[in-house]
Amino acid sequence: MRDEAALKARRPWPRLVEGRPLAAMGALALVLLATPAGADGSPNAAPHQTEHGTVRLQTVADGLEHPWAIAFLPDGRLLVTERPGRLRIVAEDGRLSVPVAGVPAVYAEGQGGLLDVVLDPRFSDNKLIYFSFSEAGNGGAGTAVGRGRLIYDAAGMAQLDDVTVIFRQQPKVRGGLHFGSRLAFGRDGTLFVTLGERYQRERAQRPGEHLGKLVRISTDGTVPIDNPFANTPGTLPEIYSLGHRNVQGAALHPVTGRLWTIEHGARGGDEINAPEAGKNYGWPIITYGVDYSGARIGEGTAKEGLEQPLYYWDPSIAPSGAAFYTGTRFPAWHGNLFVGALKSRLLVRLELDGTRVVHEERLLADLQERIRDVRVGPDGFLYLATDSPAGRILRLKPDGPSDD
Repeated sequence: MRDEAALKARRPWPRLVEGRPLAAMGALALVLLATPAGADGSPNAAPHQTEHGTVRLQTVADGLEHPWAIAFLPDGRLLVTERPGRLRIVAEDGRLSVPVAGVPAVYAEGQGGLLDVVLDPRFSDNKLIYFSFSEAGNGGAGTAVGRGRLIYDAAGMAQLDDVTVIFRQQPKVRGGLHFGSRLAFGRDGTLFVTLGERYQRERAQRPGEHLGKLVRISTDGTVPIDNPFANTPGTLPEIYSLGHRNVQGAALHPVTGRLWTIEHGARGGDEINAPEAGKNYGWPIITYGVDYSGARIGEGTAKEGLEQPLYYWDPSIAPSGAAFYTGTRFPAWHGNLFVGALKSRLLVRLELDGTRVVHEERLLADLQERIRDVRVGPDGFLYLATDSPAGRILRLKPDGPSDD
């Protein structure tokens, strides 16, 4: 089952904002739109059993409309995107700011809207953030990437300044499916952007289009000179790899620095890949899934010249956001890859041996929430975004006493 089918049917963070106490930012600094929730002992902190002990979930923030991504500011507060087009800041007590001003208009149809958000690697110096969104234009809509400077006015209200669109998927096409849209910075400072094939499968193999590709750009949107197709006639120079269906998870391996991606299959065939420059990952020529009708797709599961996934799911779990666990709160999970699942409504934990997945555990199935994003917080806890009209940001903690 694909994600589009589903569409149809307190941590006490530091009190600083760019060096200023929240108390000094004025009464308008945060207009409170949601009430905090999830203190220990509440239903939101109910225990969940795992192979390595009991964990508890706390609600950090609620009242969000289809939250898609979260990112941590240096002071511990959270940025969160809502698919209808809002960017908010989650304050220390879990309450939400009014929408941050300056976000461009988004095409909020189907799976489209305001999607991922990441901080510039030098955010502490330049205050730049990057965000992906679906953008309307000639021919329909397509994934775009914007950049803006997060600043505060005299009343402490957050806004984006110097907003510019640094990348636009070409061509724009009609429909509201498969925008991809995860953003990940490489260790060299270049930006990876995952792009769905907009539910037009054959276009994932067309080198003169961005659809169904992983692209790599510089922070100003220009093409890095070492991109694999930078000097290839007939191929768009931003393309890093091709033959992808709808990549909605992306994370750098904490040891190797290599990008790993998580990709929606059709009926089965969700994939984990570690894309290499210039290589073709097969969609729709090869896949481990079938069409929703049960019909065969492409030529089978393997073909010379096309890459195999590191791991795949059949039946599909409809994977989304992903993160490698690098904290110290869960020692037994160090180095594991965590993947949110939409259709299966759970969190997947994967143990690795190099690039091989050697064990899978499925967590939080009793929660019955569509897990859209997964991040490791600066406090070492896991944070999740649940995709629903009344979405939440959740914090996963070990059971028992803690120093939070």
